[in-house]
Amino acid sequence: MKKVVHIGLPKLSEEELIEVGSIAQEVIIDYIFDHLAKSEVRDMEVTARINHGETLDLEIEVFIEVPIFVKVDVDSLIEEAIDKAYEAVERYLRRKSDERGEEAEKFTEEPREG
Repeated sequence: MKKVVHIGLPKLSEEELIEVGSIAQEVIIDYIFDHLAKSEVRDMEVTARINHGETLDLEIEVFIEVPIFVKVDVDSLIEEAIDKAYEAVERYLRRKSDERGEEAEKFTEEPREG
């Protein structure tokens, strides 16, 4: 299953873009293993791709293989995990935006020397 989320934001540093992808992957993996035992997962692949142009596009692709005897709706589990990842990325981006706003206020409030 693949999902693309369009997020309109100012430029982010390369380090911040990497962090966005890492957050998404970690949240998805944690969510899946909160609902399945590691022994119930035969194979799992979580890929996050980020394209930053006029908007920030976060493309998440998740593949999970479980044995036939494991009674779980894999598609629903993946959808829920992706939704949780999106929420975590959104919190991260809002925090970054707030930090930049605070920094801008501090800069404008400092008296000029001269």
